[in-house]
Amino acid sequence: MAKVIYEIVPHDGGWAYKVGDVYSETFPNHDAARKAAEMAAKKQHVAGNTTGISWEDTNGKWHSEVADGGDRPDTEVTG
Repeated sequence: MAKVIYEIVPHDGGWAYKVGDVYSETFPNHDAARKAAEMAAKKQHVAGNTTGISWEDTNGKWHSEVADGGDRPDTEVTG
């Protein structure tokens, strides 16, 4: 099972959460950023529908696969 880590960090004169190298919007304080990260993390646990998806890789090749709507990642909020 995948794990998604939401890290609270200073960003653009305020605070944000980031996952990998991707930042959220900027929040005025640490508590607001943490609350938003916790809400986002909780949404990761909500199961969706199993459906077919198609996507193009960086070489222009198309792939088709089935995305299992019940396969949800573990989440963690740090910082």
